[in-house]
This record gives sequence, structure tokens and C-alpha cells, in this order.
Amino acid sequence: MIQLHKDGVFLVDGVPQGSGPLAKEDARKKTIAYNILQAHNKSSDPERLEITFDSLASHDITYVGIVQTARASGLTEFPVPYAMTNCHNSLCAVGGTINEDDHVFGLSAAKKYGGIYVPANQSVIHSYVREEMAACGDMILGSDSHTRYGALGTMGVGEGGPELVKQLLKNTWDISVPEVVLVYITGKPPKGIGPHDVALAMVKATFDNGFVKNKVMEFVGPGLAHLPMDFRNGIDVMTTETTCLTSIWETDEVVKEYYDIHKRPDAYKELKPGNGAYYEGMITIDLDKMEAMIALPFHPSNAYTIHEFTANAEQILADIEKDAAKQFKKAPLDLRSKIKEDGVYADQGIIAGCSGGLFDNIDESAAILKGKNTGNDYFSLSVYPTSVPVSLELTKIGASADLLAAGAILKPSFCGPCFGAGDVPANNELSIRHTTRNFPNREGSKPGEGQISAVALMDARSIAATAANGGRITAATDVDYEYEFHTYHFDKKVYDNRVYYGYGNPKPETELILGPNITDWPAIYPLTENILLELAAVLHDPVTTTDELIPSGETSSYRSNPLRLAEFTLSRREPAYVGHSKDIAAAEAERIEGGQPARIAEALAKVGDASQLIKNTQFGSAIFANKPGDGSAREQAASCQKVLGGFANICYEYATKRYRSNCINWGILPFTIDESTEFPYETGDMVFVPGIREAVEKGIETIPARVIRKSGPVEDITMYIKDLTEDEKQIILEGCLMNYYAARNR
Repeated sequence: MIQLHKDGVFLVDGVPQGSGPLAKEDARKKTIAYNILQAHNKSSDPERLEITFDSLASHDITYVGIVQTARASGLTEFPVPYAMTNCHNSLCAVGGTINEDDHVFGLSAAKKYGGIYVPANQSVIHSYVREEMAACGDMILGSDSHTRYGALGTMGVGEGGPELVKQLLKNTWDISVPEVVLVYITGKPPKGIGPHDVALAMVKATFDNGFVKNKVMEFVGPGLAHLPMDFRNGIDVMTTETTCLTSIWETDEVVKEYYDIHKRPDAYKELKPGNGAYYEGMITIDLDKMEAMIALPFHPSNAYTIHEFTANAEQILADIEKDAAKQFKKAPLDLRSKIKEDGVYADQGIIAGCSGGLFDNIDESAAILKGKNTGNDYFSLSVYPTSVPVSLELTKIGASADLLAAGAILKPSFCGPCFGAGDVPANNELSIRHTTRNFPNREGSKPGEGQISAVALMDARSIAATAANGGRITAATDVDYEYEFHTYHFDKKVYDNRVYYGYGNPKPETELILGPNITDWPAIYPLTENILLELAAVLHDPVTTTDELIPSGETSSYRSNPLRLAEFTLSRREPAYVGHSKDIAAAEAERIEGGQPARIAEALAKVGDASQLIKNTQFGSAIFANKPGDGSAREQAASCQKVLGGFANICYEYATKRYRSNCINWGILPFTIDESTEFPYETGDMVFVPGIREAVEKGIETIPARVIRKSGPVEDITMYIKDLTEDEKQIILEGCLMNYYAARNR
């Protein structure tokens, strides 16, 4: 189905070849990606990019913090179109009034600064951007990791909130020019195969080996002609799970028709690679050979064909149970109980969000379920259309009626099932979902309290086939059904009637409406000459996700309150972390007031004159993890550490650029160590880094340090901080991005 080709290739007359008419240096400039990036590059160096975006997008988990940070840094109006959607904290019954307080704040900010406000349940963030903001050749920055609009000819980038703050303050997104990988698509998908089948196979092939990590995926090939727009969007949004930087697709009449349907014909233009374009690697996707897929807990890359899974379910599920037992001591997971004589049974089906809730997915699912039913046993099916316009069209063609008649529940546009805030399964249930992720706790369970459930990802078509069989996991390719493709009709009046369009018309006299949960950031101090770090968590998992660093689900309601949210940091992975970090922060507060806390003095005495060092040595907590930051773009994965007195991450590598950027923007030193370096240290051990301020100022990348163990001798360790830009250096020196802007304003 999918093959990886590590050697570089040239695309000559639309065909990948080992050689081309141009030298590699010139041929690299022929890719779609290179030309879009350079068109948005404000630097004079084509290798060190300083990017300004055409528009921005955030949802209600992130926009409050972004606006508050930008406001504290001198914001007067939004310089580009900025859409604030309300699709994550839409369940306003959670946490009292605080979710709706955020929405009221968002509308007041849109009025004051000239933004676009999309009310709750109108659209999920990425659907709205596709429908109303994407344009061929544009770049869009979103504070959500699944900011991907490449299939529409738009380079979408998901980053933490501080990167949007930079854009709001007319600064740039700075990166080295990325490598580009060709994704060459051939063939035609068989009946019953949907975009999630292709996407899960792609993630499986690329995630573990880092084949496209921090690179651009560029999709071309004759197979595109056989993919409707929703199919392309459904694949594209899942490129986030490969850890690529962004994506872009060549455009054609299908894309043109999409923009015509959405009443924005001027947004279309043809994009295709120049003849002889060079790519640093290639992925080939043969759609003819694609099979129905299932990604089992606890990652989208843990994927199998459905046939392979059902044939080997006993062993596969036993292995997952073993993995769960290592992670969750209080909550045993029994997935093998789902195996019955005639197959493996799920308890719940969900079709939702920016990947699952698309018109074509739901329409074909309705065709599979037409005249059938989900049964009256434990299995249930919920369907969330991705926007009100999509829901309206599904109603007009009768698909909604067919789903309701079959026993499905239709729900409003909401991202909750993607991050554990909607349709939470019962304890030990297995949910199958056409959503983006199935990390631990993304379904909403709390293993630390003895509650656990699990999510497997499947395409909407196979979920519908499973529902028609009462929950017995079934590939859509194994069922007989009639499906007539319906051309989508977009009704723009839905948005015109409800969306607030304020771009270009700020009303500075508008007062921001601040609910009681919306608070400002606590004081953060500049980096001192030296730093003493105490390890508050040591994680040796292969990968640590942002969901583990700061859980999703009900914690989302507190993201407007930095101190309250910080109480959840690592709560489902390392519950002692918060208390440990607070103890460290209390000692640092005493030091700042001129005291000499024993915790600090005793450690410094082992590496020098404590009475002198304590005056100019900051004391803070640190986390060690093998590979932190996979998953969500949420800045809170870093900011919560900072609020609790965190000053560093130490790791072998960062799972994503966006998490490393979040750390830097919150003044957290992004240390790495050599892969060959053993890290045998434990929680409570300390790391003393002399001269760290000078090292950051001068761009010294090799950092000698001393490890002060709770027991045993002081040991030397070499750490690194590589490839900091000049702005990133200053952000770290000032303590965080807000301090950096405050210093500039002074």
C-alpha cells in the first residue's frame, strides 16, 4: 500500500526519477512548498526563513491566553484576519460559567481588536478555515496541531499560542528552510475505503522512523484525480500525526470546484511542481491496494488492517494490555473481553471533528446504515457533522434521516470526542472513532482514579459497517451497500447570520469582558548567571505526549487561569510532580527575597562557594523525558511547567518543533543530550549549569554541567542547546515571550 524511498528523487514530466535536468540546488526551488515559503519570507536569506502568515485561527481553549499575552505585550488591533472559533469548550455546563465566560471574552476581543468570531456549535476550527479562509498559495497559522489545509493549496502550520502572539504583534515565525518529501499517489481507492484508511497506513509507515519529521509533505500524482475534496482533506489533516512540519498538494479542477461551491472562486489558482523538482525523499501510495485500517490504543501509528487485527486479536490485544499495565497502575485494561466467537466487539462508535465529520464521510456512512440499525445492546453511535452548513446539507439530502432511523445520534459541531470532553466511554469500554488521535486519556478516562477506557481509530465507513453489525468490528469493504455520490452545496447564509466579521474594523473603545476564571500570568523573572535545576519528573517512556504533560478533557475549562490549570500538570502520568515543583518554587521565592534556603545552599556547596553562588543562581524544576512533545500544539504543556517554577527540559530529542518552540517561548531551556549518553538520574537529583546566561547570549551550544545526586558523588554531564535564533535567545534571557516584548516596549 505504502512504500518509503529514502533517496532523493526528481519529478520529471510528472514522474519520479533518479535524475533530472537541473542540479539539486536549483531543482529544490521547483517544489510548491519552496515557492510558497519564499513568497512569505521576510528575511534576505532564503535558508533562514522569517515567515508572516496571511491569516490566523484559534479555538476557545487557546484564544484567551493568546489575546491576554498579546494585550500585555502592546496589542492594539489584529493585523491579519484572525478567526476565533468555539468548538472545544462548547459544553458550557462544564466548570460552571467559565467556558461561556471565555466565549463572551472572545466576542469582546473580536470587536475590540477587529477579529472574526464563530459562535459555539457553528463549526469546528478547521472546517471553518477550509470553508472561509483557505486560499491557494496562502499560509495560515493556527494554535492547534491539526492546522492542515494543504489539500486546498494552503500551507497550514499548527503552533503554540506564543507563535500567534508574534504574528499579532507583526513579528515572524522563524525556521530554517525545511526539506520537502514527495508523496506520490497512484490508483483508485476500492469501494468502502475512506481517507482514514489511507491516513492511518501513512502514519504507521512514517511515525516511528521519523521519515518526515519537521519536513514538508508535498502530494502529487495521477491518483489525486480519483480523490474527492473531502477525501483529500481527510488524509491531509492526519499528516500532523506523522510529525511533519506542514503539507501542500498540487491543485486541480476538484479544488477549483470546492472554491466555486464555497462562493470564493478567486481563492483558487493552479499549484504544481516545476518540471524537474527535487525532493529529499519519497512516499508512494498505491490506492488500488489500500485496505480498511484500524489504529489500536494508544497511538495512530499502532495500525493494522482490520482483517489482520481480527485474525490476531488475542495476541494484539494482550500486548496492548501489557503496555497499559506499565503505564496505569490503578486501572487494569481488559480488551480481550471484547473477543467473542464471531469477532471482536466495540462498545461505541464516533464520527466527528475535522477528520471524521466531513460531508462525504457521513453521507456514505448513512448509505451503509440505510435500512439497518445499530441495535439495542451496549453499542452506540454518535455523529458530529463538522459544521452547521454540512449538517444542513446532510439534512436536505436525507442522510441525517437515514442515520437517525438507524439509531445513530446526531450532535452539534464539537471537537470534544477528539480530546476527551465528549462521549466519554464507560470504564473498560472500547470506542472506535473517526477522529484524529487515540492517545491515553483522549477518550476522557482517568486511569489515576481507577477509570480506563480505550480508543481505536477507524474510517467512518468501517464504523458504519460495524454499527450495522451491532458493534462487531467490520471492514466496510466486507459489506454490500449502494452509494450515490452527492455534490455538496454550501449555504453561506448560515455563517453570515451568526459569525461576527470584524476584521479591518476594530473598535478600541470596546471593553474586554473578563470572567472570574480569566486571570493574568504571574510574574516571571529573567534568566540569571547560573541555574540550578532539580528533577521533578524523570520519564523514560519512548515518547511523552502533550496530553501527558497537561491532560486534555475537563482541564480545558481552566486554560484561561494559568495557576489553576497548572495544578493538572503531569497529573495522569506523574502525580507527585506538582507538589514537588511547588516545593522547589517556594525555595526559589525565598532566595529571591534574599534568603539562603537549605535546599539550595546544600546543593551549591557541593560545586562551589554557596554563599556567593546563591546570589546569582536561579533555582527551578526540570523534567527529563526521552522524547517529549508529541501531539497537540497546546502551549500549556510548557507554560504550566513555567508557572510552577520550571526552567528546563532535558531530553534526547523533541518530538515536534512546536513543543520545543513552546518551551522557548516560555523561557524553558530546551536542553538535549547525546543519544549515547545514559541518564540514570532520579527525581530529586539536581543539575548545576554554570554560566548559562552567557552561553545563551553568545550562542554557545555545548553546555557543561554538574549532576548533584541525592546520594553519591557529583558527576559531569554535557548538554546542548542548538540552533537558537537571535530572538529565541532574547526570549530565554528575558524569561519568556511576554517579558521579551515588555523589554522591547521599554
